[in-house]
Amino acid sequence: MNAIQISLVAYFVLAAAGAIAAMLVSAERNPPVLAALGAASSVALIAAGGTGLVADTPATFAAWQFLPFGTIRFGVDPLSALFVLITGAVALPVSIFSCAYLRRYQEEYSLGYFGLLYHLFLAAIVLVLLTRDVFSFLVAWELMSVLSYLLVTYESNRDDAAQAAFVMLAMSEAGMILAAGALLLLANGAGSTDFAAIRTSAQGLDPGIRWAVFLLSFIGFAVKAGLVPVNSWLPRAHPVAPTNVSALLSAVMVNLGIYGIVLVNLRLMPPSGTVPGAMMLAVGSVSALIGILYATIESDLKRLLAHSTIENMGIVAAVLGAAMVFLADGDDLPAALALVAALYHLTNHSLYKALLFTGTGAAQTGSGTRDLDRMGGLIRGMPATTLFFLVGSLAISALPPFNGFVSEWLVLQTILRSVVIASKPLRLIFALSGALLALTAGLAITCFVKVFAMGFLGIPRSREAARASEAPVAMRVAMGLFAAACFLLGILPTYMIPILDHVVRELGGSSATAALVPPFFQVGVGGGHGLSAAFVSDFHAIGAQAGKELIPGRGLVVLLRGGASNPVVFAISPAYSVVVFPILLGLVFAIFRLLTRGRRVARRAVWAGGLAHFAPALTYTATGFANPVRVIFQAVLRPTVNEQTIEEMPAFFRPAVRRELREIHVVDRLLLGPAAMCLRGLGNTLRRMHSGSVNLYAVYVLATLLVAFAIWAGIR
Repeated sequence: MNAIQISLVAYFVLAAAGAIAAMLVSAERNPPVLAALGAASSVALIAAGGTGLVADTPATFAAWQFLPFGTIRFGVDPLSALFVLITGAVALPVSIFSCAYLRRYQEEYSLGYFGLLYHLFLAAIVLVLLTRDVFSFLVAWELMSVLSYLLVTYESNRDDAAQAAFVMLAMSEAGMILAAGALLLLANGAGSTDFAAIRTSAQGLDPGIRWAVFLLSFIGFAVKAGLVPVNSWLPRAHPVAPTNVSALLSAVMVNLGIYGIVLVNLRLMPPSGTVPGAMMLAVGSVSALIGILYATIESDLKRLLAHSTIENMGIVAAVLGAAMVFLADGDDLPAALALVAALYHLTNHSLYKALLFTGTGAAQTGSGTRDLDRMGGLIRGMPATTLFFLVGSLAISALPPFNGFVSEWLVLQTILRSVVIASKPLRLIFALSGALLALTAGLAITCFVKVFAMGFLGIPRSREAARASEAPVAMRVAMGLFAAACFLLGILPTYMIPILDHVVRELGGSSATAALVPPFFQVGVGGGHGLSAAFVSDFHAIGAQAGKELIPGRGLVVLLRGGASNPVVFAISPAYSVVVFPILLGLVFAIFRLLTRGRRVARRAVWAGGLAHFAPALTYTATGFANPVRVIFQAVLRPTVNEQTIEEMPAFFRPAVRRELREIHVVDRLLLGPAAMCLRGLGNTLRRMHSGSVNLYAVYVLATLLVAFAIWAGIR
């Protein structure tokens, strides 16, 4: 066996050991056992994914002969290896986090049952990524969907958990039926269920079949990715699931939706037209905007993060759509840039979203609430949790030096590459999508300024928040690992891009590393490696070679050069900014102290309009912070307002007004609601046929037979 196979065997052995041990050990010892075996199996998964990602050739191995479907095969190629690596990188800290988090369920629920589902769920996700034929893929996908349903319903005493899990399972099954239809069409065209055979024969498919495959696969896998309009399950399932499960759903499971889209529409059936990619670009952009809109006005932290997941998956889908357009148009280098941006953002989202979910679990454990309107001031009692949550908020807001900045910069650069497309309608779609994504980025900053400021700063707005205490060590270790990963991927993109390039070359054929990471550490001022002497000299003059003697690699600058018609050069270097930003902040602080030298600062109680005490009720809440966004986008949100006035003074006073807002999601209002009304109306109409008369039922049967014979005669 090679290194990949050894790592995978080790993973499945450890996962099986974890599932068995969960049912055997006592409730008291279950959390540490889950953490230990979950972390160990995750390390094996990271080794398998990392090795497969940089391997020269894909690793494929037959499992067993299964008639009539042929040989069941499993394997690891660069695409699946990346998703395996992300799964392990998220599961490792989440397993450590679970050691402390699961103790809250010790008295009421079976921790052995949870441990069994936890290990089987992660193993099912890995199986989906390893399958190399249609049959085993669909079986593994179904297994993963059922196990996710059982994990969401773990708190079985909650009625809302059962309802949310049912919606999730129903939508997942509907999506699976569509995706299965796409895969079966491909298998029928190839005469085989093997992915390799399907990829070989896909070029000869009829255009109508190609369209059917795209629509079925995109809609079917979009359910799992949480794209609009098939995203209703996501904001329902996250708030009711255990927080460690929510982290896995948002940071791992939704990635499988993107994996399915890429597998079918880029790997098995490369794009031949630009319209499917344009559709995906438009749907992704709209999903991103709608997701962040609902996240911004939400005050429940887990529901807010669920809507944010819809936003980020929309960004990934939009950039993948752009890549499909570029590939179909013959623009290989912009396609490579788009694929790097999509995969980088997918990786980043998995890390900072898992960080924010574990931070939410830690904050809820320490303060007893996750309602932003009741939080506030947690920085005093939970300084470490506050710091890690700040890192996650900065990363998801795309602020340097954290990872979200790099991938969103690449996303916007991808949209700007639309100048190479000759079609004006396509360029218009790119322009509109770019505007939507730019608005999304601005709202994301607004959203997470609200989250951090209202949740962790200011004064406590409830007794629970005032008594907040720091999270257990296991939770802080898990958040620290995620925060470190967000920082490293933010300052070292020139090392991450060559890793992702293994996937990009397989999907798009061009090298993104050559286009994005100039070898400034490997050339002199005289030029070389395709770089002109003048170009190299200019960048060396501003420090592009700084650190050459200390750090290996091509350099620390991510750079995007335009063509002859667009010679503008865009460049970033988060690694250098880590050095420059503290110097600039130090200079500003020194100048400020110099200008204020000799002045004394007096600390006094906060002025409360003449009141003796500044009550928490007088402070700004998360709902109040988001109200301008709710007003500006009222045409989309259209909330229902119930106003209740409390009068404790004469009638001409109105001292207190209580407003209860209830938002109906725009997808439910414009799509699902009307569809449900039509089905309900059809059902009521058909119900009138059930009169109870046997003679009338006989007439129905006779009429049906006559219609069937008439159709048959017309066909003959």
